[in-house]
Amino acid sequence: MPYLHPYWRLNYVEKNDPETGENSPFKDIPNTKDEKAVHLLYRGSHSYLVMNKFPYNPGHLLAVPYNEVDALEKLNKEERADLFDTIIKGQEILTEAMHPQGFNTGFNFGCAAGAGIPKHIHCHIVPRWNG
Repeated sequence: MPYLHPYWRLNYVEKNDPETGENSPFKDIPNTKDEKAVHLLYRGSHSYLVMNKFPYNPGHLLAVPYNEVDALEKLNKEERADLFDTIIKGQEILTEAMHPQGFNTGFNFGCAAGAGIPKHIHCHIVPRWNG
């Protein structure tokens, strides 16, 4: 059966070994000095906002906690609150820059749900337009 996917995600789709989370790229991003090189847009107290390397759509962002966990309940209350504030910040940035008509926002928990990096949760913020 043929698969439908955005052509710009081809490198991700054709990857032989999916990310296991052992060497999560999310661990190194907040430590970088060159924010432009890693497309880091915002740093919160417990999470950050980065452009997705393999976007579903133009403007696709990720809100990522600094703490590497595989489930929301493993974050403390402050970390969860900051993560959701970071998600809102991402929507505000995209609204100002791209004027989307809506958003898909969500998590994929576990490989079976489509998580490419299952050991480090992250929230997808995808701007959408009618038509």
